[in-house]
Amino acid sequence: MKTVCHPSDSRGYANHGWLEARHSFSFANWFNPERVQFGALRVLNDDIIAPGMGFGTHPHDNMEIITIPLIGDLEHKDSMGHAEVIREGEIQVMSAGTGVTHSEYNHNKDQPINLLQLWIFPKRRQVTPRYKQMTIADLIETNKISQILSPNEDDQGVWIHQDAWFHLLKTDRETKEIYHLRQSGNGVYVFVIEGSAVIGSQHLNKRDALGIWDITQFELSVAGNSSVLMVEVPMTF
Repeated sequence: MKTVCHPSDSRGYANHGWLEARHSFSFANWFNPERVQFGALRVLNDDIIAPGMGFGTHPHDNMEIITIPLIGDLEHKDSMGHAEVIREGEIQVMSAGTGVTHSEYNHNKDQPINLLQLWIFPKRRQVTPRYKQMTIADLIETNKISQILSPNEDDQGVWIHQDAWFHLLKTDRETKEIYHLRQSGNGVYVFVIEGSAVIGSQHLNKRDALGIWDITQFELSVAGNSSVLMVEVPMTF
């Protein structure tokens, strides 16, 4: 078992006035040569966007982009013709593939939005761009590890073009669970959204993360009223 710990306060930070951003991996003007990616996971940004503000139209290609609003709602428009609002408690995926442009704005005029956005390198390049969003609550069983993303279109949750799985563990009491990796050669980036967790001898608090690989399973103990995201990705691809 190999691990790497990324405490919350070790993340990159930028305050643009309308945007307060924290980067788990090198992004924009923040570069850390030891924090470029975790396997196929390239970006995990924890963004707070001011009311009515956002990102103007900009391009992406050959990346799987997953957005999870934690507080508030995100307005999305793209060159595929989608004009959607991604609500708090939903998950959205956009496969950029051959190329797509989109904009993202805080849909709410009276409160900030806090969202997680993750970028994952795809298994196949130059795929046809696609879009999907889904309500997470429909996928979650409290105090159980619940799948919200996979590589399989017919499986539970949204899907992407990579051998990756996302799971959420939401608790209302202290909970112990065993995570079984879905594919040999994968690793798991465990990110504590709220509350706290313990994996082995490692204690994790809000927004701390632990990368784990060279293992087939691990046990985690999670405090009550916590939310933990587990991002399983290939370590080589």
